[in-house]
Amino acid sequence: MNIITENLANQQTFKNYLFFWIGQLFSILGSSITHFVIIWWITITTGSILILSIASFIYILPMTLIIPIAGVLADKLSRKKIIITVDSLQAFITFIVMLLFNFEMANPVLIIAINGLLGLFQGFHIPTLNAIIPTMVPKDKLSRLNGVSFLFSSFLQTIGPIIAAMLLSFIPIKIILWVDPITFLIAVIPLLLITIPSIKAVTKPDKKNSFLEDFKVGFRTLKSIPVVLMMLLVAMFVNFLWRPFGILMPYFVRFDHSGTASELAFVLAFMNGGMILGALIASFKKEWKRGVSIYFVGEFTLMLAYAIVAISPHGFFLQMGIGAAILGIMIPILNTISLTTIQIKVPADKMGRISSIDFAVSMAISPIGAIISGPLAELFGIANLFLYCAILGMVITIIFWWMAHIRFNNNDNKEELEKVEVNIDEAK
Repeated sequence: MNIITENLANQQTFKNYLFFWIGQLFSILGSSITHFVIIWWITITTGSILILSIASFIYILPMTLIIPIAGVLADKLSRKKIIITVDSLQAFITFIVMLLFNFEMANPVLIIAINGLLGLFQGFHIPTLNAIIPTMVPKDKLSRLNGVSFLFSSFLQTIGPIIAAMLLSFIPIKIILWVDPITFLIAVIPLLLITIPSIKAVTKPDKKNSFLEDFKVGFRTLKSIPVVLMMLLVAMFVNFLWRPFGILMPYFVRFDHSGTASELAFVLAFMNGGMILGALIASFKKEWKRGVSIYFVGEFTLMLAYAIVAISPHGFFLQMGIGAAILGIMIPILNTISLTTIQIKVPADKMGRISSIDFAVSMAISPIGAIISGPLAELFGIANLFLYCAILGMVITIIFWWMAHIRFNNNDNKEELEKVEVNIDEAK
């Protein structure tokens, strides 16, 4: 079976996507504020490393498990309906959380369990949204759009914790949580008004693929881009080792460094400010020559920044912020290099599957990292755990870079990097 997929993106679909994207930015801001508020509440309410670890595990696990399934569904069903459905469910769950706080029925166990449902819905949202992009954005605009998208989302994620920290000083949590459903309503209006292209494929008569076979075809498509698969393997280990940072930073700031919500917001602002700078670089950069080398150097630098945060003296939040800023700079650059390569080269009718596999591979062992972060932090101390993870991450990155150096003769082998045409008959 040979598949010829239409290039659906044109100027009109691009305008529609920008309209849709602007609405999504409001949703990002609302989610950033409410996420900060809830995580800080869990931190000060429980004062427990283990509880933070469990909370992250319960959020990540359903997301990681559902993403491969969601990617296949995104290629089969209406992507617009999927986005509307899961976003509506997320807003409904957030509304339930608001009620719990308003009626003083909130407790950490219940909030953590509900957070798991939000992770499940995000598992549908992420691959579906990524699958929509190349069908509405012309190929020559993809790289810059990815950079600009990181730029604006990083800016909103920077001011979100700052706004949340300010609000926490004089407004109850039950009032702050109203931000999320309000921004959801703003985000859903463009989605209801635009048309998201359907995927049309011209195929020879063939038996209908099973769900498992569809998933296998997507995985074999990804395997046909060996350098991207190698990048994903590095990302998988880096995400695993970075997991304690994402989970334990509130506790690290509050209890190891005697900080407040304002100090945590200060460090996160540095990190997201770095992401803004990295996104600006990615936005203005048209082409990444020697992209493979840049990718591995970037992952090494990210782990080095992790170590800078780990060795910060007590109460020295500026050093934490500098390390977090360097880390933030690298994230959009690394994501843009890998994401743009996939978006440009993968057939549109397989983007949902490839996006889900991309995310699933890079996040494959993150749930394990989440659940063991608490016990390991109790054993070694959070600062030592951060440092050990950073050192191990640098070693792993060097090993994979050496493997890539041998595989691609240290010249990024452009033909290999860009070779992604897939013969579906051979894949089967």
